[in-house]
Amino acid sequence: MGRVRQAEKNIFFGYISNIIIMIMGVVQRTVFIMVLDKTLLGVNSLYTDILSVLSLAELGIGSALNYSLYKPVAENDQEKIKSYMQLYKRAYLAIAGVITVVGIVLIPFLPYLVKESQGITGGELILYYLIFLFNTVSTYFVAYKYSLSNAQQRSYIQTNIATVTKMITVFAQIVILLVTKNFLLFLLTQSAVELVQKVFVSIYFNRLYPYLRERNVRKLEQEETGVVVTKTKALMFHKIGDVARMSTDSIIITYFMDVGWVGIVGNYTMVLTYALNFMGVIFNSVIAGFGNLVATESKEKQYAMFKVYRFAACWLYGFAAVGFWLLLTPLVTGIWLNESWGLGQTVLTLMLVDFYFKGGRIVLVNFKIAAGVFEQDKYLSLFQGVVNLVLSIIGIQCIGLAGVYVGTVVSGVLANLIQPVIVYRDCFSRKAWPYFKDSARFIGVIAGIVLILVPVKAFIMAQVNIVTFIAMIILISIIYNLTFFLLFMRTQEFEYLWNLAAARVPFLRKIRRR
Repeated sequence: MGRVRQAEKNIFFGYISNIIIMIMGVVQRTVFIMVLDKTLLGVNSLYTDILSVLSLAELGIGSALNYSLYKPVAENDQEKIKSYMQLYKRAYLAIAGVITVVGIVLIPFLPYLVKESQGITGGELILYYLIFLFNTVSTYFVAYKYSLSNAQQRSYIQTNIATVTKMITVFAQIVILLVTKNFLLFLLTQSAVELVQKVFVSIYFNRLYPYLRERNVRKLEQEETGVVVTKTKALMFHKIGDVARMSTDSIIITYFMDVGWVGIVGNYTMVLTYALNFMGVIFNSVIAGFGNLVATESKEKQYAMFKVYRFAACWLYGFAAVGFWLLLTPLVTGIWLNESWGLGQTVLTLMLVDFYFKGGRIVLVNFKIAAGVFEQDKYLSLFQGVVNLVLSIIGIQCIGLAGVYVGTVVSGVLANLIQPVIVYRDCFSRKAWPYFKDSARFIGVIAGIVLILVPVKAFIMAQVNIVTFIAMIILISIIYNLTFFLLFMRTQEFEYLWNLAAARVPFLRKIRRR
């Protein structure tokens, strides 16, 4: 099956998964808010982020090994695949042990972090934390099994398993909340369902790839192991920096403000995360395809496809950022919950600036992963993490909650400035000025669309209700996408995407653009 066809299959199942997970996640969170309180919601979000910090023990081994699998998978070299998978398994079992030890060592420090936890005893905080720790550690016993199917561009397998698991988990947790109103049983329910899922995954992949159970596994050559080690060392810095950037906001907010604020912020970040996941289905589904492209095609072909990939990202992430800037607060405070759950427009603006630039970073990072370009900017993520921590800690004490996201935006933009230079130089042997020129053009167009839509919103949404909310969604969709269509319809990138869509949608084949 070709690269495009595999990507389409991954995208289809990815979208189905994200729609289901999004709907069930919103329902689950709504029931949680109705039954429990902001403190427990904040603790739930905080512990998720703490365990994300602990997961840095993975240190990029997964990405390095996935990259190493692209060639043997393309050549159907089962012996080499077995060797890499054996290495992957041993590495992940060691990681599980490290996370367990470090996680237990952190237990005495929990009361100092969650200082204001009304109605929750110290013993309960520790028990809740241990459940989160168990969920994280047990994941590493089966996580490596997905790498082979993902390298074969069959990420839909992992997607479908995750979707079914999420559906069962959320349904069971909602029942538990409504019947018992007990946070402990809420957490134990998730652990039980996920444990069953992990057993199933182990059995399923053993049957899907029976040769992986063979004991006659050759050791990798020293040179091959050296490549994995070298790339893992580089990815280690990326991983540490990414965790310092993306998984510390809740910890900083809890320490300097209140754990309840983590729950309020979490409503916004949940919606943005669902949007990122929804769009990420497209952009992450083609990583393995790009890996195959890099291994088999010329740099000119790679560059042409990168430009298409990047154009699509700017269009879609810009569309989402504009829509959320205008409608996310009305959604949370007027349609879904109430004014007590609202954030200021300054905080939301900073969050969405980072959201848009994150789209650009996803394109760059995914192409770097596919091309195996890890070492060249290995210190960048570490520097970003330091910048984020310093600016966020200073900022929250000077200007409050918005200060946390000043650090997030500034540290993120550093990658948007540096990574294009590396990708263009090392992947395409080109200067990066065209990238920055296009970036300025896209940002200018998006800013102009916002200026048009602000007075439109003031007129349409004088009163916030379902009707005006839907009307504004329709107007944003028409104005934004029509503007992009008219301005970029003559570009090669748009031409490629149009032809790709027209080949699959009969109606578009009849349209002739002048």
